Amino acid sequence: MQDLLFRIDSAYSGVRSMTEESTVKTKKPRTPRATKKAAEVAHRLRIRVRAYEHNVLDRSVKQIIDTAARHSATVVGPVPLPIEIKKYTVNRSSFIDKDSREQFEMRIHKRMIDILNPSSKVIEAYSNIDLPSGVTIDLKMM
Repeated sequence: MQDLLFRIDSAYSGVRSMTEESTVKTKKPRTPRATKKAAEVAHRLRIRVRAYEHNVLDRSVKQIIDTAARHSATVVGPVPLPIEIKKYTVNRSSFIDKDSREQFEMRIHKRMIDILNPSSKVIEAYSNIDLPSGVTIDLKMM
C-alpha cells in the first residue's frame, strides 16, 4: 500500500522511485560506421558461368581462374550459386489416362567469380577465351 502511495505521490511531485529509475532507458550516442576506402576496391569484374553439366562447368571455372593467375589478378571465388531447376510435366498418352504423367527436369549449375582491380589485359583475355559448348559466361564490370 505504501508503495502504491509513493508512486501516486511521485507522479505529482516529480520525484521518482528506485524502481522507476532503473526502468528508464537512455539512448547511447551513435558512432559512425567504418567506411571502406574507395581506393581499396575501385573496380570489380564479376563473371557468372552457367552450364547444364557440373563437370564441364568446373573445368571452365578452372580455366578462367588460370587465365587470371597468368595475368596476376586477384580472384575471389568461385562461389557456387543455387542450382536452377526447371521441371516439366507432360501426359504420357495423348487422349486418355490423365493420371499417367511423366516429369522431366533441367538443372542449370552456376558459379560466380570476382576479379578485383582487373587490368585491360585480363579483360581482353576473357573476351578471347575459348570455353566448351554448353557453357555460358556473363561479364559485368562493377
